[in-house]
Amino acid sequence: MTALADEKYVSLTTYKRDGSAKALPVWIADLGDGTLGFTTSSSSYKVKRINNDPRVTLQPCDSKGNVTAGTEEVSGTAVTVTGAEFEKAAAIVKKKYTWQYSAMALVGKGAKLIGKGSGTDTAVIVTLD
Repeated sequence: MTALADEKYVSLTTYKRDGSAKALPVWIADLGDGTLGFTTSSSSYKVKRINNDPRVTLQPCDSKGNVTAGTEEVSGTAVTVTGAEFEKAAAIVKKKYTWQYSAMALVGKGAKLIGKGSGTDTAVIVTLD
């Protein structure tokens, strides 16, 4: 798990209702309790897919989602959390990504103000198989 937690981006694959896979790059952090996590908006499609089907895979990638050659995909189970659990995960992710996290949170707040999302209010917690 440490190797994945050290990555800046990982390709997160979630599954649609029809069973087809959807991959996208996300930040990732070691939450210190044997899990990995990242933050996102509760209105994001990845949250909707995880709430429908908790199976996920992770693989190191670049910011565009191109997987890193020579790396292996790792499977796991994801859950979405809010409230105090979100705050704990957000603090860890923010510590890793510093100003980048703050900038993205600001963008999320702006989107929420104009009715285009819910801002960053959800954490996704992944337990690897």
